[in-house]
Amino acid sequence: MVLPCLDEAGALPWVLARIPAGWRALVVDNGSTDGSAEIARGLGATVVRETRRGFGAACHAGLTAATADIVCFCDCDASLDPSELVPFVREVRDGEADLVLGRRRPRSRGTWPPHARAGNLALARMLRRRTGLRLHDLGPLRAARRAPLLALGLTDRRSGYPLQMVVRAADAGWRVAEHDVPYLPRTGASKVTGTWRGTWQAVRDMSRVLAEPPLAAPTATRETTPAAPHSTHPTRPSPPGGTPQ
Repeated sequence: MVLPCLDEAGALPWVLARIPAGWRALVVDNGSTDGSAEIARGLGATVVRETRRGFGAACHAGLTAATADIVCFCDCDASLDPSELVPFVREVRDGEADLVLGRRRPRSRGTWPPHARAGNLALARMLRRRTGLRLHDLGPLRAARRAPLLALGLTDRRSGYPLQMVVRAADAGWRVAEHDVPYLPRTGASKVTGTWRGTWQAVRDMSRVLAEPPLAAPTATRETTPAAPHSTHPTRPSPPGGTPQ
């Protein structure tokens, strides 16, 4: 499990305690000054250092350092529970989907600031026009196979990384699924959506990603056996246009 980390000392104990048994936690320290790396290491996590600042830089460093067939991503600020990823991994492993995303559902008022929610809605609409995917959120909780992810050739190293992953997966014909997950009040201030400026910069980064022309990329390796029934079905890209959900 890849956990991008920048000054998350207060959240790390809770997050790492929620990692499913038998999973390897890769905490990618992106220049913390609050002792996050030492805390993570003391709690049994493998610490990867990424000196280039940026959410995408941290995520990609963790992806390249991972060795498991299926890789998960989760924020390290205690806003998302890593244990929610267990069914995501099962879905990828069983060949029901190639990329599984968590749709954040706030559990209390104030968890998701209005400007951040508005930015997410705008991006979901732009994503719908660009790829046809009927997604509601571009949240960081996700699971996919490592080798196909690397084959997507992701280049964004800032806030656009999560979106670029989805766009290139859609261009490659991946089956993308989205499932509700609880969204909790984060520990500390957000580095991206904590301010209007941060949100605007993230939207700008992601807008650049959406403007990229489609690139040829290999599709994910899929199981040959039929997929088992599931309550929420993966979505394939539909023709661009129309009203987004």
